[in-house]
Amino acid sequence: MPGAGRVFAAAAGVVLFAFLGGFVIFASSITHYVAGVGAPADGIVVLTGGEHRLSEAARLLAEGRGKRLLISGANRMATREDLHRKSGLAPTLFDCCVDVGYDAHTTSGNAHETKAWATDRRFTRLIIVTSSYHMPRSLIELGRVMPGVALVPYPVVSRNFRTERWWLHGATARLLFSEYVKFLPSAARFGVARLFGSWEGSALAGSAQVHSLGA
Repeated sequence: MPGAGRVFAAAAGVVLFAFLGGFVIFASSITHYVAGVGAPADGIVVLTGGEHRLSEAARLLAEGRGKRLLISGANRMATREDLHRKSGLAPTLFDCCVDVGYDAHTTSGNAHETKAWATDRRFTRLIIVTSSYHMPRSLIELGRVMPGVALVPYPVVSRNFRTERWWLHGATARLLFSEYVKFLPSAARFGVARLFGSWEGSALAGSAQVHSLGA
C-alpha cells in the first residue's frame, strides 16, 4: 500500500534523525567535559582500561580528594606491585589506602564491584575516574545500582582523543559512535527501571547527584 509505505518511510526517517541527533548531542557533551577540583569525596574509583586513568586517580588520592581508592576491573595478571608502580604513589599510601578489584570485566561489572566496595565502607560520595568517552555510560551503570550515592565525574582525555572538531578525525568519531551505541541500551535499562520503580530509592535522584568537581 503506497500510503503505508510513506508512513513507514516517514517513521524510519524520524527514528534515524533522532538517532543521529542523539549521537551529535552525546558526542558534543563528551568533548566538552572539564575535569576540575572541589570538595573531597569519601572514595575514588578508577575504572581501568584507558590511558592515564590510574595515574590521575592516584594523584587525586595523594591530594586528599578521597579517603580510599578502588581500582575496579584490574587485569588478573597485574599484581599489586605492578599497579603500585603504575600509580606512582608512595608505598605507604598505596598499601594503606588502595583496594584492587579483579572481578569486573564490563562497565556493569564495574558498577557492581563499586557498589560492594562503597556499601562495605559506607561511602556515599564517590569520584569516578574514567575516560571522557566512557563517562556517560559509567555514570548510568553506577547510578543504576547505587541510586543513593553521589557520583562525581572526573573524565580523563587520552592523547589521541580529539575534542576539537571531532567529526574531522576518523578514529575519534568511530570511538564516539561505538560508545554511543553501547550507551543507548544502558540508558534504556535505566529508564525502564526508573519507570517501573524496580530500584530502591529514586534512580532519578541518584542521577541528579552527579556533580562536577568544580561545583
